[in-house]
Amino acid sequence: MALVDTKTASVPAGRARAARDRPRPPRRTIEMNLGPQHPAMHGTLRARLTIDGETIVKCDPDIGFLHTGFEKLGEYRTFNQFITVTDRMNYFSPICNNVGFAVAVEELVGIEVPPRGQYVRVIMAELTRIADHVLSVGLSAMDMGAFSVMLWGFIQRERLYDVFEAVTGARLTTSWTRVGGIFRDVPDDFRELIIENIKELPALIDEIELMLDRNKIWLDRTKDVGVISQSDAIGYGLTGPILRASGIAYDVRRARPYLCYNDLDFEVVTETAGDVFARYKVRLNEMRESYKIVHQALDKLPSGPVNVESNKVVLPTKDEVFSSMESLIHHFKLTMGGHGIQTPVNEIYSCTESPTGELGFYLVSDGSGIPYKVRIRPPAFFAFQIYGDLVEGLLISDSVAVLSSFNVIAGEVDR
Repeated sequence: MALVDTKTASVPAGRARAARDRPRPPRRTIEMNLGPQHPAMHGTLRARLTIDGETIVKCDPDIGFLHTGFEKLGEYRTFNQFITVTDRMNYFSPICNNVGFAVAVEELVGIEVPPRGQYVRVIMAELTRIADHVLSVGLSAMDMGAFSVMLWGFIQRERLYDVFEAVTGARLTTSWTRVGGIFRDVPDDFRELIIENIKELPALIDEIELMLDRNKIWLDRTKDVGVISQSDAIGYGLTGPILRASGIAYDVRRARPYLCYNDLDFEVVTETAGDVFARYKVRLNEMRESYKIVHQALDKLPSGPVNVESNKVVLPTKDEVFSSMESLIHHFKLTMGGHGIQTPVNEIYSCTESPTGELGFYLVSDGSGIPYKVRIRPPAFFAFQIYGDLVEGLLISDSVAVLSSFNVIAGEVDR
């Protein structure tokens, strides 16, 4: 029996010509909804797809299913009351939202938090970044079938939530910061508690890389999928891990330092491919950098107050309220309607680096204790803008991988 050399064997020319000349059926497309009630759409996001078979011909992202009117609520709340609203925006990283808004108001008022307060804020913000990234990576893996990675991520996040609960009194909606500081100092075992709960993080990151980096299914689903060029990343206003995965080393902690980040040594992590895999690698390596930042900040953590020593901005302690008439007056003026923190008539834009990118607050003050206008720049909103253009021409399954790599949280998109 003769063996056929498949490398040289070919279809007879006549048959190939006939196949090429055969009339093709007209293209048939259908429209379908992906979300909002779909686990892969990460919190009531919707994509209206026009598909040809499994190929996406057109994608129209649709938002607004989780709209809560955060910005309008800011016009009816004091500056400290609005901190409770920021928890509900990116609920993966509420402490970073708390810190971002408090920093914006402090820049508006012109006050600086004492060094201990700055270091504690940075430590908690970086722990929040780890909690956000580790779950983002885990859920990305789950969306593509690697269920174990998601479970590992949840275990680490729950350990970090133990820290958040001990420090803030809550696990999710922390409402932790105050204008001028934080609502209370950290517990005495703060350092030991953190070290105990993040000691296994480096090994976990290595284990995730071992599980995924040479996994053929993971590589096929993430390599060269959802590629964002540098020009597109800049044009769409992308920030955070998505921007840095396209090779642009922009990080608000370096570009516009706030709190004590100038005193800490860390690298701005970048990749160059701009695909789903690059975004995954950026988040893994950023967790390593956050781990370094936390240990540095714990080693440098100074003693002293955590709040600005001004009773016109920060509430006096209960002991002072019960024993001093002046403190009682300050307490009433800061909490009574029509009073509160007296801000100058001014407007300001302030931004911090949240786990998903540049989180900005544009505040307009009319001199009262309530903002005249609050406008929020959520990084996830800009990421979802490019989603429709990015997935056109890809398969439906690729669109799930792309959205998962964006880590879009509907709570801050539908503000």
